Amino acid sequence: MKAPVAFRKRGRIVAVAVLAGALAAAAGAAWWRFGRAVPVAVVEAAQGRVMLRVLGPATLQARVPVTLAARITATVKEVRVDVGDVVRRGQVVALLDDRDLAARRGVVGGQQVALARNISAAAASVAKAQADLELARSRQQRDAELLRTGFVSQAVLDASNAALQAASAGLDNARAAHAAREAEGQALTQEGRYADTVLSFTRLAAPMDGVVIARQAEVGATVVPGSALLRLVDPATLWMAMRVDESVVGRVQVGQPAAIRMRTGETLAGKVARIARQSDAATRELEVHVAFDTPPERFAIDQEAEIAIATGQAAGVVVPLAALTRDRQGRPGVLVVAAGRTEFRPVRPGASEGERVLVAGTLAAGERVVARAEGVMAGMRVQPVSAAASAASR
Repeated sequence: MKAPVAFRKRGRIVAVAVLAGALAAAAGAAWWRFGRAVPVAVVEAAQGRVMLRVLGPATLQARVPVTLAARITATVKEVRVDVGDVVRRGQVVALLDDRDLAARRGVVGGQQVALARNISAAAASVAKAQADLELARSRQQRDAELLRTGFVSQAVLDASNAALQAASAGLDNARAAHAAREAEGQALTQEGRYADTVLSFTRLAAPMDGVVIARQAEVGATVVPGSALLRLVDPATLWMAMRVDESVVGRVQVGQPAAIRMRTGETLAGKVARIARQSDAATRELEVHVAFDTPPERFAIDQEAEIAIATGQAAGVVVPLAALTRDRQGRPGVLVVAAGRTEFRPVRPGASEGERVLVAGTLAAGERVVARAEGVMAGMRVQPVSAAASAASR
């Protein structure tokens, strides 16, 4: 029975030793964390101004996109430009097969030549009928004079009258035939113009100066009216289509400056050019168009970017953005340094600019706060070091 008792005593001694060690370690950690003064960088909360911005994603669009499409059914004969090429207004960029249309235009041209000769013949007939009428009128007048003097009979005069009427009718008929030929000529002229117009549809020309952004047809493909061949945009009309929530769109005004950060890392300047008047019923957002001050040299339609529109300034107490932290309840705040210890002070973060942020609450200008709250807890003993000196020591 003595051995088990000794064993239990030895176990109690070991447990007490382990507990004492744990307590000593905890006490040491507590002293290390809360007892000793830890050097931390501090800054003074100060009155300041922060630029207000409306942020949002955007995609690159063109205000004047143009799609060159076929207006006839034909086979693509030649495409003279490719994606990325710069084109000038009036430059022929694609050709369609025009053999059947050219043949049709040739037929119309031949008909026009033949009809022109018929018109000339009809005009000559009018001139002949006019001369016949003049001759018949002269004979009728002569026979009437001779009848009065008794040199001819009434039958001769009647024949002259009949000849005059026939000549007059002949002139009317010649004029009608000439007018019909001229009407046919006008109709054929219109048909020729239509044939020329349709034939011109085989030559697609750029309607403006621009850049080719899409090539949608190749040589040998058959296109129908409405088939797209090329898409062009004018780089001078590029802008960003930005989505802005209804809650902040009231702060946005036309002409406000904006910073456009492309996904490539390039940052460009711009201005608000237009604010939509139609809201998206699902997302409750409006589209705001931001024009570039200088368009990017390289671009892609629907390219993404982040935009920050400067909408004004706000004044208040300013602290470093890194000074913000949260307590166990999740409340935002800062760590104020007072009497050598940190104290959690709840604040309401507002607008931020770079590494500065506006805060509202009980924090007053002139109070010292921990410049970087990460790793620092409320209630710790600290040795304040100016943020500038701390940065210099690094």
